Amino acid sequence: MDAAGSGNRDEHGRRVAVMFGRIAGWYDFLNHFLSFGLDLVWRKRLVSHLAPLAASGGPVVLDLAAGTLDVSRAIVRRYPGARVAAMDFALPMLVRGRVKLDARERSAVLTALADGRELPLKAASVDGVTIAFGIRNILPRSRAHAEILRVLRPGGRYCILEFGAGRKRILKGLYNFYLNRLLPLLGRVVSGDARAYRYLAETIKAFPDENALDAELLASGFARVVHEPLAWGIVYIHVAEKKGAAEKE
Repeated sequence: MDAAGSGNRDEHGRRVAVMFGRIAGWYDFLNHFLSFGLDLVWRKRLVSHLAPLAASGGPVVLDLAAGTLDVSRAIVRRYPGARVAAMDFALPMLVRGRVKLDARERSAVLTALADGRELPLKAASVDGVTIAFGIRNILPRSRAHAEILRVLRPGGRYCILEFGAGRKRILKGLYNFYLNRLLPLLGRVVSGDARAYRYLAETIKAFPDENALDAELLASGFARVVHEPLAWGIVYIHVAEKKGAAEKE
């Protein structure tokens, strides 16, 4: 990577962290309001794809781009005994999330500032990884994929919840109109921050479609990758699995 490219990407990360810090107070409300409450269902579905954890004792899960900790809480509730390392690069989001935790959740969820491209974790130290609506914000994605592959134990799953490519016509174009016109307007009216929701629409449109993301994950070294469409393909869950210890490299 050239120095200029690295600097541009670091600046991108700083801008995104500041932006999410600005909207932290409105983040949960807008997520639920703008998705008509479906984001809660999607996050629970994401966590269900960590299903092999149910058979293991005291699993450790990395919740990357953990935001206000909705996924972290869902993990603890579905898998009693699980411990969660909740990492994000926007401190106000994590602070907001900590307030929501009950006593049991606080004991099971450890929060930390972290860059998804350089995780402060040992190799093969976590049983599963989740990232909800966060992989779009990490550039280059390949570095995040490589880091996640490194910290996963053999057979572990990397579960991604993300918007589908906004270039596809969905619901006869109604969704595209909502994404391009209504979403920035509603975000500005409610939060007073039009730029954040313009950014959201732009990154959704620029994001690869489900097949391209699957290919990206396979190219990063994951052994098996599947995806599941939700809400007419507005969002997708991708599940990438690291090779098991008995499998040949």
